Amino acid sequence: MPGPLPAPTALPHYTGPLLTRQTAQALLEARAAGAQAWTGSLDLGRSVDTAALAADHWQWRGQRHPWPDTLKERTVYWSDGAEWTPASRYSGALIKLVPTEWGPPTFEIDGIKMLPTAKASPYEDARRKVALVEPRGRSVLDTCGGLGYFAACCLEAGAARIHSFEKNADVLWLRTLNPWSPDPDAPASGGRLQLAHADVTGAIAAVPDASVDAVLHDPPRFGIAGELYAQAFYGQLARVLRRGGRLFHYTGSPNRLTSGRDVPREVARRLEKAGFRAQPALDGVLAVRR
Repeated sequence: MPGPLPAPTALPHYTGPLLTRQTAQALLEARAAGAQAWTGSLDLGRSVDTAALAADHWQWRGQRHPWPDTLKERTVYWSDGAEWTPASRYSGALIKLVPTEWGPPTFEIDGIKMLPTAKASPYEDARRKVALVEPRGRSVLDTCGGLGYFAACCLEAGAARIHSFEKNADVLWLRTLNPWSPDPDAPASGGRLQLAHADVTGAIAAVPDASVDAVLHDPPRFGIAGELYAQAFYGQLARVLRRGGRLFHYTGSPNRLTSGRDVPREVARRLEKAGFRAQPALDGVLAVRR
């Protein structure tokens, strides 16, 4: 019999402004020009608002903030009211939020970008992939939550319930700073999102048989997390997904040009063996439980 699922993780979300080098420069230029207010986005493109400017501080949504010093490129900064701090942590690996031209940020682990951003917003990319599993009114398993863009798009599309797992505590912390990451406790989530701080490779054993209607599987690359591409794990995904349920598995095409290895084809073969019908879709594999 399955054991209990991990308890949902409660993490208060940051509500202050976020700066990049570009937004900080725009604020400083407005002050230098003698403006008393500046209008733009201070939450990575999520909204547009006005900040009141003074000589020794600026104010946004009723809170005072210090003027920033020189900020680094490709870095997001948050404020504790006294200083500006990079949205990054190091605990065995450097994990950081990275701004994009699209607004919604990506994140990096030791310099490796974890979400595609070259051709579209990582949020829009997630929306296209989520649409493949048709989540409206359905129960969704989100195996590797990351910044939560799959979960956010499932909420947006009307999913009945999303159970999301993320094992990295520093990634969960980044989610609390990122205004594009869904807050399970926010009224907009309607109690439909459960986020657990847990490794899905172990936690999935507690998910009952045929209890989910769709699966979104966005693992790190094979060289980092080979267990998430293993036949045994695919068997667990087949176990928890009802017949006819859909699964999207992100793979990308790592090392294909240099090694000749076709990871999407390998994944499709393993999913077929586990009980799916599988075919290439976008930058991954779409599978249906037989």
